[in-house]
Amino acid sequence: MRNSKITWSIVAGVALALIAGVGVAIAVSRRSSGPAAAPVVSGSAAPLVSVTPSASPAPSPGADIKGPLDLVLIGVDTRVSIPDWEPHADTIMLLHVEADLKSAYLYSLPRDLRVDIPAYRKSGFGGGKHKITEAMSRGSRIPGSDKKSVEQGYELLTKTLSAYTGIKNFQGGAILNFGGLDKLVDKLGGIDLKIDQKVKSRHRKPDGSMRTLSGGDYIGPQATYQPGTRHLVGWQAIDYARQRYGLPNGDYDRQRHQRQMVEAILAKALTQGLSDPAKLRPVIDALGKSLVYVGGRTPFEYAYALRDLTPDKITTVTLPGEGVGSGGGYLGEQLKDEGRGFIKALAKGDHRQYLAAHPKMVDK
Repeated sequence: MRNSKITWSIVAGVALALIAGVGVAIAVSRRSSGPAAAPVVSGSAAPLVSVTPSASPAPSPGADIKGPLDLVLIGVDTRVSIPDWEPHADTIMLLHVEADLKSAYLYSLPRDLRVDIPAYRKSGFGGGKHKITEAMSRGSRIPGSDKKSVEQGYELLTKTLSAYTGIKNFQGGAILNFGGLDKLVDKLGGIDLKIDQKVKSRHRKPDGSMRTLSGGDYIGPQATYQPGTRHLVGWQAIDYARQRYGLPNGDYDRQRHQRQMVEAILAKALTQGLSDPAKLRPVIDALGKSLVYVGGRTPFEYAYALRDLTPDKITTVTLPGEGVGSGGGYLGEQLKDEGRGFIKALAKGDHRQYLAAHPKMVDK
């Protein structure tokens, strides 16, 4: 068996954390079915020899997880030091895993996508048309309390995603927030990424220290990432994948870099021998107390279920979009007809044929 029993929650978490500069992963699963019962194989008796029946080994945890799967990968801005802070979904990536659990499609939605957010009783939100990033914040509110619930925010976001995409159920997700991920990337020994365009950092100096914030903008020397295959350590990977300002297509370029990052991280993780739980555990522990799992399925169950999902079997897809406004003011983003067409095709199971007819949407 290929050496690829790696927990998807960690891979997705690492990727999103690099994107949003985050490090806390909360794998949220809505899968309610439990592990399958271990089959018992009876022993057979030979003449004059008594054979004690023995049970076959119990199936690996996660062996009962069936495809297809639709997973939500969310990078959350969690600036908890700011008064009245509310979580926003700064990065939204969706992974559709095929029925055989051996291939998948990864695509992104703009954080500023204008959508209808449904009413949500738990937070007292009455519904309305807003940027999709706000679904997390509006769902996270707890009436009568200053506390925020990221889990509630996730629930409203997935309800919003279902209404927009036509995907009825999301079996699980990873929610990540700021802090600590550079240690995890360094634990993997860094990653190798083919940078496709020159990117200047808005946040970091060439030595990795933070640039000075003055008058609402950053000043001083900038870390610069030149085109070509580059080895990135933790802080560089986080910084590179966060950038959108100064790029020709802004957030759409950043989304493409995010998807490329997922593949780079998975490729590196597969070289680390993480099929061995003893080796996987230190990688998980690198996040310390910041790594929390919620829901019925553990990352090790997904590790087994997605053991054959390797980078070459993940098709990354660009959904073209454009800005929308009113009276000269910017309201957000909308997907173009081609992008909406892919989402509709995916909900119907016609996505492979759709991409065959629209090959430019597949990231090269």
